[in-house]
Amino acid sequence: VQLQASGGGLVQAGDSLRLTCLVSGGTLANYAMAWFRQAPGKEREFVASISRSGVSEHYADSVQGRFTASRDNAKNTMSLQMNDLSPEDTAVYYCKATRAQYTYWGQGTQVTVSS
Repeated sequence: VQLQASGGGLVQAGDSLRLTCLVSGGTLANYAMAWFRQAPGKEREFVASISRSGVSEHYADSVQGRFTASRDNAKNTMSLQMNDLSPEDTAVYYCKATRAQYTYWGQGTQVTVSS
C-alpha cells in the first residue's frame, strides 16, 4: 500500500488549503485513515482521523472547528480541508492508513502559513 499526500503550499494567515491523500495498492475502504503533522523541532502530532466508513471523525483540539477530514472510498482518496489557517499550522502533513497490525505512511506535504 502506498500513500501520496499533496496539496500543501505557502499561504497567508486566514487562508484555506485542501490536502489530499491518494492510496494505491490497496482498497481504501479497508483502512482507518488519519492526518498527522510535524513542525520543525517538534514531534509528529495527531491532527484528525476518519473511520473506514467515514461516519466517525476525531480532531485535535487545536484544529477542531477549522479542519474537516473526508474520504471518498470509491476514488481511494482522503482529504483534509483546512480553513482559517494560522502560522501555528505550519508543518509537514502526513497521511496514515491503518488496518489491523499494519500501518502505512505517506511522504508528507509541506504547509507553510505566513503571518
